[in-house]
Amino acid sequence: MPENAPLADQQEMSFIDHLEALRWHIIRSAIAVVVFTTIAFFAKDFLFHDLILGPSRNDFWTYRMFCKLGQMVSAEPCSDMVNFIIQNRTMSGQLSMHISTSFIVGIILTFPYLFWEIWRFVKPGLYPHERAGSRGAVFFVSVLFLLGTLFGYYIAAPLSINFLASYTVDASIENQIDLQSYISTLTTMTLSCALVFELPMIVYFLAKAGLITPEIMQMYRRHAIVVILIIAAIVTPPEITSQIIVTIPILLLYELSIYIARAVRRNATASLNAKLKETGGVAQ
Repeated sequence: MPENAPLADQQEMSFIDHLEALRWHIIRSAIAVVVFTTIAFFAKDFLFHDLILGPSRNDFWTYRMFCKLGQMVSAEPCSDMVNFIIQNRTMSGQLSMHISTSFIVGIILTFPYLFWEIWRFVKPGLYPHERAGSRGAVFFVSVLFLLGTLFGYYIAAPLSINFLASYTVDASIENQIDLQSYISTLTTMTLSCALVFELPMIVYFLAKAGLITPEIMQMYRRHAIVVILIIAAIVTPPEITSQIIVTIPILLLYELSIYIARAVRRNATASLNAKLKETGGVAQ
C-alpha cells in the first residue's frame, strides 16, 4: 500500500467497520447533547431570565453600551430602548419552549465536541498531506463559531429585537410579543451569525479543494458587499450606525477569506515547486 494512501485504506476497514465507527461517533455526540441539554434545562432561571430574556430588558449589556456611546455625543439621558410585553398564548407553550430552548442551547454548547467527533470520523480517510494541511481545524472552527454566537447574541439579535418590537403602524396598537416569536428571532439571529462567521474556514476548505480562488472572490467583491449591506439592512434598524456595526465584521471576514484563499494557493504552489525541483520544472 502506498505511503500517501488514506489511513482508512491502509487499515483496510470494511463498510461494516465504517458503519460501526460512525455509530459510536453518533452515540457519543448524542450523549454529549443530552448532558448539556439536561444542564440547560435545570438551569432554568439563568437560561431564561438572564440569557434568553436579557435582550428584552433595558438593562441588557448591549443597550447600556449604546447608552454610554450616545452620552458621549449628547448629554441627554438615555430613553428606554425596548418597550414590549412577552406573552405565552398556549397552555403548554412555556413547557415546550423550555424543552426546545434547552435543546438549542445544548447544541450550541456541544458544538466544538460535535465537530471534533465529525473530524475524528473524516480524518482517517484523508491523505497525510491533507491531514497536515487541516491541522487545527477543530480549534479554528470552534473559535469562529463562538465569536459568531457572541456577535449574534450581543449585537445582531438585540438590534433586530429592538427594531421589530418597537415598530408600530399606529400609536394605538400595543406590541405584545408571543414567546415563541421572540425566542425564534433571538435564536435565528444568533445561529445565523455563528454560521456566517465560519466563512473563513469554509473558504479554506474550498480553496484546498480547488473550488474557489482569490481572484474569483476579488472579482465578486462588489457583489458580496451589496449582499452584506442588504443583510445588514434587513437584520438591523433603519439607522446607519447599527448597519455599520453589523456590516464591518462581515466585510472583514470576507477580506480575511480572500487572504486565506491566497495563502492556500501560495502553499500549494510552494509544495508543487518542491516536488518539481527534481525534474527541473517550476510551477507558476
